[in-house]
Amino acid sequence: MADPASTRAQPSGATGVLVLADGTTVWGRGFGATGASVGEVCFNTAMTGYQEVMTDPSYAAQIVTFTFPHIGNVGANGEDVESKVEGAVGCVVREDVTEPSNFRSVEKFADWMVRNGKIGLAGVDTRALTRRIRQSGAPNAVIAHAPDGKFDIPALIKRAQEWPGLEGMDLAIRVTRDKHEGWEGGYWTLGKGYGRAAFDAKPHVVAIDYGSKDNIFRNLVKAGARVTVVPAKTSFDEVMALAPDGVFLSNGPGDPAATGEYAVPVIKALLDADVPLFGICLGHQMLALAAGAKTIKMHQGHRGANHPVQRVGEGWGETTGLVEITSMNHGFAVDVATLPENVEQTHVSLFDGTNCGIAIKGKRAFAVQYHPEASPGPQDSFYLFEKFVGGLG
Repeated sequence: MADPASTRAQPSGATGVLVLADGTTVWGRGFGATGASVGEVCFNTAMTGYQEVMTDPSYAAQIVTFTFPHIGNVGANGEDVESKVEGAVGCVVREDVTEPSNFRSVEKFADWMVRNGKIGLAGVDTRALTRRIRQSGAPNAVIAHAPDGKFDIPALIKRAQEWPGLEGMDLAIRVTRDKHEGWEGGYWTLGKGYGRAAFDAKPHVVAIDYGSKDNIFRNLVKAGARVTVVPAKTSFDEVMALAPDGVFLSNGPGDPAATGEYAVPVIKALLDADVPLFGICLGHQMLALAAGAKTIKMHQGHRGANHPVQRVGEGWGETTGLVEITSMNHGFAVDVATLPENVEQTHVSLFDGTNCGIAIKGKRAFAVQYHPEASPGPQDSFYLFEKFVGGLG
């Protein structure tokens, strides 16, 4: 990487560093929590919603490089948190975090990072780092912050090299709930905050939590459902005991093949029982695995709020070919070449042609790779929640 900040010599005033597994050191100014955390370095192209990104469980064990240079300017608040469980371990940004300038801010972003144990690194040429990820793939690395500027670089390199990476890693089990929960939150509106779910609403959706964002449940509520959230390892019998009208398969982190060891048998049983299913992100990959397809690790992944996806296949009528601008966060994808004959591809990425949606023929079961709830991102795809909930009767 040509950026001078990636040389091994520590520049004056450097209080933070990103150490890649190949020994590259990217120096900067640390902020947020102190210490060191290991993960996979990825990049996100969203211009808004950094707090939602940092609290998305799908970013567990990842270090997010923000391509937008001004991160932290609007501060932080309690409403833009997507989950209380583990999210990104840290972030890399171009500019120093300034004083917040937004009427919704209740806390400085740097203070929020401290309180949530997340490490930040500012003053980095994020364009060069993003270019490296695009060219060489997402590397394993350690992000570290020490106010005194003292780092044991050989030890940090060793830690980055010994970290096994995301392939083969089941992270859903780390970020799922530990018990059933009747979802209470409604949709957010300016000046009023979050509404309340109607506990007598019908239909009843049981959501399997592989590391879900809270706004997914709020969108299910907005579409008219009553939602019960259950842990990732909930059995088929336990799900059916809740009398669901439909089952939702959530997003989440890690290797889908690893999570599928316990998730796929449950989903297969749900398909056999003709239970309507809707999956997002990791849930999309789980449904594909249950149908007989395979997943693959992507070179750099898709992460941002501006990804074009096109509707393909049958059943769209006049909207066939329509393009949705979507929010994405995934480093694995369904291998379209392995889709069985009874699985139809419904959406495709216009960036690289990867699969972004499937439907099971003869079943009320479909899924998308992207995030129709956005948070952050565009609202083009809310219709999918209405399609699912509206079809439950």
